[in-house]
Amino acid sequence: MKLFCSQRDLDGALNIVNKAISPNNTLPVLNNILLKAEGKKLYFSSTNLEIAISCSISADVRSEGAITVPAKLITSYISLLSDEKVELSVVDGLNLAINSTSSFTKIKCISADEFPLIPKIEKEQEFSLRNSKLYNAITETVFAASLNTSRPVLSGVYLYSKDKDIKFAATDSYRLAEKTIEADKKPTGSVSCIIPARTMMELSKIISKSGDDEVKINVSKNQILFSIGDTELISRLIEGKFPDYEKIIPKENKTKLEISVEDLSLVLKRVSLFARENNNSIKLSATNDGKLTISSEETKVGEEKAEVAVKIEGENNKISLNSQYLLDVLTYIGEDRIIFSVNDKVSPAVITPLKGNDYVYIIMPLKV
Repeated sequence: MKLFCSQRDLDGALNIVNKAISPNNTLPVLNNILLKAEGKKLYFSSTNLEIAISCSISADVRSEGAITVPAKLITSYISLLSDEKVELSVVDGLNLAINSTSSFTKIKCISADEFPLIPKIEKEQEFSLRNSKLYNAITETVFAASLNTSRPVLSGVYLYSKDKDIKFAATDSYRLAEKTIEADKKPTGSVSCIIPARTMMELSKIISKSGDDEVKINVSKNQILFSIGDTELISRLIEGKFPDYEKIIPKENKTKLEISVEDLSLVLKRVSLFARENNNSIKLSATNDGKLTISSEETKVGEEKAEVAVKIEGENNKISLNSQYLLDVLTYIGEDRIIFSVNDKVSPAVITPLKGNDYVYIIMPLKV
């Protein structure tokens, strides 16, 4: 294998495929990136056996071939080269020589024959979403997925089609986030799958740097494929049935508050300093004088009580919530003002954007 390519293109491709490398791989070859020179392109592939990422760049290929290179080492090394032409070639059996105008290095590699076969997905359901819409859907839901793998279905994001829309939902059973977006190209049939949260987080990193093109999505029985330009991400799906969460979203609320996200975040961060000692438990009390009082119980470090100006509709109300769950949604919702709805102290609190009806977040109340 011998080829010439741009350092900038090489650096960009390595950073993309690096996202599938796990730090605790037991197979040495899974810590490597597969480089394959063919035709006029250099192809890159990586996998941790759950996620596989591949992409390609243009290259002046003098002789075709393939090798696997340690991911961390080559990515760090290429990032430290200046923007110029780089020569890659396989020498002395299993060594990759990297030659630039100012340096020469050799990296010890593993044979491409040991690299796992990247599965080909059977395209059963295909649809496409605008890049920016998909990015928002991921960031506004994935944080609510469970970090505990004892219930696998809760450790992913539920994607399903409903009428002309695609819905994304995630829950850890204490809070739930749901985002609805319209597909650019709709699926021909119904789609329903649970995608691992880590897959969604890595996908969001890729699409955040790829302009506002469309993302093509193919869903098969146990895998999903995301195609963004020359980049492809394949992931396994989580087996099981996602909870029928729509039943727990309150249809009516006795109290609705319009609140500034910035003002509420500032107060919550202050109260949280004291609530940490009490499992992040805070009390919220809304009154008709246009104030929302947020307080913590007295703990070892002290206590805090603060007020936020609100526009209130309905009756006075009280509820106890986990402050971190409330702060999380304020971080990701991407809106200046929200509607905070409460029915009573034993019903879930509901957060929605002031404008639009494409997002809903609910938090289960704490027993006091």
